[in-house]
Amino acid sequence: MKIPANSITEYLEALPEDRNKAIQRFIEIFETHLPAGFEKGLNYGMPSFYVPHSSYPDGYHCDPKLPLPFINIASQKNFVALYHMGIYATPELLEWWQTAYPKHAKYKLDMGKSCVRFKRMDDIPWRLVEELAQKITPEAWIATYESSFKK
Repeated sequence: MKIPANSITEYLEALPEDRNKAIQRFIEIFETHLPAGFEKGLNYGMPSFYVPHSSYPDGYHCDPKLPLPFINIASQKNFVALYHMGIYATPELLEWWQTAYPKHAKYKLDMGKSCVRFKRMDDIPWRLVEELAQKITPEAWIATYESSFKK
């Protein structure tokens, strides 16, 4: 579901109240808990956290004009999605997430490769998301990205 917006504020204003609150909470958590060096902005039409060109001039291999993506948050048709490239690219982090998730949420984990789908806004495991945010530094993400994706 594409939400026409030119800023994170516009994006949030276009959402229903429950989705707005959830996505704002994700943003606040990542602003507070991500290691220094990630930046926030609208990327691919959704709120994002990424490694800026000032830290990684090569940018994203799919489009080098874009900064290196790390986390995106989106309101989709039937859920809020958390796209976390570290979960996608780091088997140990994926295993940690899949093991820890049931201890923090009432409902079954629903995820794709890098996408965690939250259908119930009242069952997002916020403390677990805070832990996840602290797991990878920009430097570690760059190293993982270069070894996993960049040819």
